Amino acid sequence: MLRISQMMRQLGRPNARGTAPQPGGPVVVWNVTRRCNLDCLHCYSASSDRQYGGELTTAESLALLDDLKACRVPSLILSGGEPLLRPDLLDLAGKAKSLGLHLGLSSNGTLLSPALAEGVARAGFDYVGISLDGMEANHDRIRGRAGAFRQALTGLRACRDHGVKVGLRFTLTGQTVADLEPLLALATAEGVDRIYLSHLNFAGRAGANRQEAPDAAATRGVMERIFALAWADRISGAAREFVSGNNDADGPFLLQWLENHHPDLARDARERLRRWGGNASGVGIANIDNRGFVHPDIFWWHHPLGNVRETPFARIWWDEGARDPLLAGLRLRPRPLQGRCARCSHLDICGGNTRVRAWQTTGNPWASDPGCYLTDGEIGLREEAA
Repeated sequence: MLRISQMMRQLGRPNARGTAPQPGGPVVVWNVTRRCNLDCLHCYSASSDRQYGGELTTAESLALLDDLKACRVPSLILSGGEPLLRPDLLDLAGKAKSLGLHLGLSSNGTLLSPALAEGVARAGFDYVGISLDGMEANHDRIRGRAGAFRQALTGLRACRDHGVKVGLRFTLTGQTVADLEPLLALATAEGVDRIYLSHLNFAGRAGANRQEAPDAAATRGVMERIFALAWADRISGAAREFVSGNNDADGPFLLQWLENHHPDLARDARERLRRWGGNASGVGIANIDNRGFVHPDIFWWHHPLGNVRETPFARIWWDEGARDPLLAGLRLRPRPLQGRCARCSHLDICGGNTRVRAWQTTGNPWASDPGCYLTDGEIGLREEAA
């Protein structure tokens, strides 16, 4: 995840805090349930509106929270499916906050009635991310239900009105590119100052619908627009936050943008981006699914590392994980990459990008990431390209 606005604000300011990862356990995304009331085209967990067997019980979930605290996990994001369909969600949230965890909620927003939004506020969530995949027509098409857009917008407003920090989560596809500007205008009108732009990753139903991914030119155009807006916010002092995820080529592309527009800051930017390090799968990010299986990130559900019902999370992550070939490779610097990723001059910034896209398209997790939108020349392969 690249915190674009934060990095923009820090450039050229020696006393600004850097972006190096903090010591301790990883940020954990926990899919507390797989059940969902929608049927989204890009769902990485391939969820639907039915009961899934084997999900962690309340007692097991409360014990897991203690394990996460013992592992020094700094931040926990409760996700799904739709996490609000889990009856004990607010009880789990209260326990997490009592342990001092920074707590986020990833929701489709459709169930956030004023009463439930009040409960979310009382539980102490630090942040609620609500997905809006473009404007109404696109969003309802992607989410598989008419009215989903309006319901999500109602949920966003309910959270905002109860004092909960809310952000929009926007998945970039070939069909949603045109909705970026109206969605940004909507965010401004609704007083939402955090926009998370997610590149399409190939897992779950998104793997079957990968043809919806935008082409390189469209992706570049969107990112250039986001960079320009973040820079304008730096100048004006606006508190808006732009964040991107699931394509670590954003880091080198940001550096290139700064070299072209603000070359005096490029050296500082390269160092900050190097410290950020790019893709954090298996290092700074972990996933626990609804049945307690641990994964390198949310897109690796086909690759379990262990189960928290049998082994404490910390032991899975640090001890047993060290013996897992995929996880061991993800933690190497540099990673054992192949193809153009292995020869990229920005490897120290990108970290090899998203390995699951390589696996999904080639069966090899170390092959080139097909989601990279940089040219051969931009990654230092001019002679080979010629």
